Amino acid sequence: MRALIFPGQGSQAVGMGAALADASRAARDVFDEVDEALGQNLFRLMREGPDDELKLTENAQPAIMAHSIAVLRTMGVQLSDIAQFVAGHSLGEYSALCAAGAFDLATTAKLLKLRGQAMQQAVPVGEGAMAALLGADLALAQKIAEAAAEGEVCTVANDNDPSQVVISGQKAAIDRAIAIAKDMGAKRAIPLPVSAPFHCPLMQPAAEAMRDALSYVVVEAPAVPVYANVTAQPETDPDAIRNQLVEQVTGMVRWRESVANMFDAGVHDFVEIGGKVLGAMVKRIAPDATVTSVVTIDDVEAAAKEF
Repeated sequence: MRALIFPGQGSQAVGMGAALADASRAARDVFDEVDEALGQNLFRLMREGPDDELKLTENAQPAIMAHSIAVLRTMGVQLSDIAQFVAGHSLGEYSALCAAGAFDLATTAKLLKLRGQAMQQAVPVGEGAMAALLGADLALAQKIAEAAAEGEVCTVANDNDPSQVVISGQKAAIDRAIAIAKDMGAKRAIPLPVSAPFHCPLMQPAAEAMRDALSYVVVEAPAVPVYANVTAQPETDPDAIRNQLVEQVTGMVRWRESVANMFDAGVHDFVEIGGKVLGAMVKRIAPDATVTSVVTIDDVEAAAKEF
């Protein structure tokens, strides 16, 4: 069995989608539709930069989604014909839901624009932080976060794979976690260049904004089950999907468990659509799995022969 997986924030780069759009009408149509939905020339920003503007959460989130969907549509396949499941890392869950038909493209773009704005506004710049703990599993990361909290917010944000866990919270607490991580058994602790502390309780205002926004949109049953970040289980019920997307804003991204559960369910072929970030995590979680990244037009043509 095969799962399509979709990358999250950090996979953006100036120039993304440019060669694809030059080669594919389907890709150009995706970028045009997203631009129209948002009322901004997002694709020009993706193509030309500047990098600091593309990195802004409110731009990066819809840009990464648009790129993934452009890649998928360039492949010219019916998703349910080539995959039994989909999943995405954080904002990538929206890409997965769009790919599976739970949201239309314009709705997905608008939701991600709002999500990015709400996350940025939830915590003043400089008050929150995130750090990657390398050589640490979930249990160790939780111990480090608890030891560093000292009454402040410091929690696990992303359980990425057996050797990489990301923590999030108030800056002073994250600084303390970085200082003690090595002594507590982690190999390294690296502060992440993010503008807000994602996937922690400080994001509650953003969760409320998404609850309100999602209450107004139509959620269709996806063509294939979507493994949800907050449960690491497959989901097809529209109301459950809506609720899980609200919980996801403050909840931990259970990526390691999601991949392990897909592998246990018989998924041995993982195809990352629009990025090259998740594949290495998948291999660390399920070493026997096959991982393919589809990003360029050459990748698309190679995948078309495979599928």
